[in-house]
Amino acid sequence: MTNSIKYPASVFWSEQDGGFIAIAPDLPGSSAFGETEADALRELRLVIELGIESHKAVGNPIPQPTDLTKLHEYSGRLLLRMPKTLHQLLADEAKREDVSLNQYILYRLASGTASHSDQVAPPLKKASRPKQASGKSKRLAKAPSVKNKAA
Repeated sequence: MTNSIKYPASVFWSEQDGGFIAIAPDLPGSSAFGETEADALRELRLVIELGIESHKAVGNPIPQPTDLTKLHEYSGRLLLRMPKTLHQLLADEAKREDVSLNQYILYRLASGTASHSDQVAPPLKKASRPKQASGKSKRLAKAPSVKNKAA
């Protein structure tokens, strides 16, 4: 047996197939079916073994498995270039919400609406905003939907 256990696997239910499908993202085309999750994973391990043997037999390079323990090495910083019009649009929206541009972009990415400029996201509340003495929270107005015509 080779190192099939080192390759990460993903298992999901397939309504169309009426069972579980297991895939190995590091080995394109490697998938297996099972009536249970365990069956699908067991079959996938066999598919991985056979795939590695086939690669070796014809002299093809064997893809290395992703080391999931290294995912924590990301710094959380990202340098991003964007069109000037999009930069202006995001800066204007952040200003209307009274938050920093970085906080607003992170909010849009996290809410999944960054790619849907025709949807209006619920308003942001500034994290450091103190509560009002009366106990009523001040609501921010929703930013109007603005479509980016450059996109």
